[in-house]
Amino acid sequence: MARKKFAKPKGEKGASFTFPLLHQDVANAVSDEIASTWFNRNASDNNFQNEYSTHVMGKFTCTNHGCTKDGWTSKKVAIRIRGYARNGYNAVVFNQRCVDCNRLGNLTLDENSYVERVAYRLRKWAGIRVEGQPYSGKEGPPHKRELCEGCKQGYCKETYDWEAY
Repeated sequence: MARKKFAKPKGEKGASFTFPLLHQDVANAVSDEIASTWFNRNASDNNFQNEYSTHVMGKFTCTNHGCTKDGWTSKKVAIRIRGYARNGYNAVVFNQRCVDCNRLGNLTLDENSYVERVAYRLRKWAGIRVEGQPYSGKEGPPHKRELCEGCKQGYCKETYDWEAY
């Protein structure tokens, strides 16, 4: 079993993040089926051909020193993946707020779940036959839409049934 790896976003705490440094891991994951991929660093580029929302996993810490909540884990961290021409993509991961103080948390992304989800979606968009995405059989705590930045921006799979679109 692969060792879990975690990535922290660069820069300040915000409502969403991209992880361009994980592109090489994504490219390696699809290299047997897709010759080349590229990461679009412009997350606001609307010239995409495909869009899909799903979840990854992560850990969050609350940095409000007056808050009693140290941190939390989530199996439903919203991610929006967009596909561009010639196997290009970007992936935006959305932050969550602390249940106790409502401040944005500090995300530590589960790299394995990110790479797995993005690679799966790239294969699907490239027309490669893939089996369903593997999910852990363990359920996490209930998703709190009011604390999810993906829900607030309309990109969380918990907000909409994306399969219907």
